[in-house]
Amino acid sequence: MRFNREIKIGNYTISDSSSTFIVAEAGVNHNGDMTLAKKMIDTAVEAGVNAVKFQAFKADNLILKNVRKAPYQSVTTSSSETQYEMLKRLEITRVQTQELMQYCKEKNIMFLSTPFEKASLDELDEMGVSAFKVAATDLTNIQFLRQVAEKGKPIILSAGMCYQEEVRRALEAIYPINRDVVLLQCTANYPIRDTEANVNVIRTFGDAFDVLVGYSDHTQGVGASPFAVAVGAKVIEKHFTLDKNMEGPDHKASVTPDELKQLVTDIRRVEKYLGDGVKMPTCSEQMTRKSLQKCIVASRKICCGEQFTAENIVAKRTNGEGISAVYFDDIVGREAVRDYKVDEIIDIL
Repeated sequence: MRFNREIKIGNYTISDSSSTFIVAEAGVNHNGDMTLAKKMIDTAVEAGVNAVKFQAFKADNLILKNVRKAPYQSVTTSSSETQYEMLKRLEITRVQTQELMQYCKEKNIMFLSTPFEKASLDELDEMGVSAFKVAATDLTNIQFLRQVAEKGKPIILSAGMCYQEEVRRALEAIYPINRDVVLLQCTANYPIRDTEANVNVIRTFGDAFDVLVGYSDHTQGVGASPFAVAVGAKVIEKHFTLDKNMEGPDHKASVTPDELKQLVTDIRRVEKYLGDGVKMPTCSEQMTRKSLQKCIVASRKICCGEQFTAENIVAKRTNGEGISAVYFDDIVGREAVRDYKVDEIIDIL
């Protein structure tokens, strides 16, 4: 399988050579409050991320009413309600989603959303979202993956709670329909221990599936995201909140506004460190190169017609004048075309 190595989401192109596409995951941290949701958009804009992402679901289509909460949800929310009851409280309507999309447009930031079932997928598609994020919960949902792929828009796919073989099956389901895919390494707990981040899976995915890769980061604080960029992540997704102490399943595992800013700063700094991979002297090295690198000079008097040898030439610093010492072997055995004094630069062949 060879997926596309250049994917356009809105006006942003993600490729092996692009800067990292950073998604601030609002998720359900708006607690169903549109005023809070808009404040989160403002925070994402101020942090300098590329997109802010919400979630779209209809609880009745998503979950059976008696399903227990995930362990982390039981810790962060009331144990007296079911997962269905919690999700029902956190639903946002189509009208509210359109309102958030419009607000993002006004603030000049990309709006993204994760659909969790087909009705929400269809609504988001009709509203004109630029791409679909597929959560780790649906990586094994082959029918839904095909439904998403058939929309013909780029897919950002989280690979959490799964085995490599399940990832392969998911990609094989998508591949015949849609090749605009970014695959995110993810450990789907909130938060995770440092030892669970496993950012090297990013390399594993890139090698195994020939696909653009990224990281959905559930570590605490700024966490693993900058390190994920260093091993090849082209998309980073990170949950954020306005207040970790608010009620809700994801607040405590999310970054604060200040941490979100720091995450963006650190990622952009890592990108500067990484460079373009082309080995050549930097601008600042050019003068240093002249002062410190060595060129060939005569180690003793050399007469015109005499051969250059390892005994009559040597490398010394010359302010960059003459022939670089890297060409020592090319000079040895050739004849001098004029006389040279001791320490005179060999510059004519």
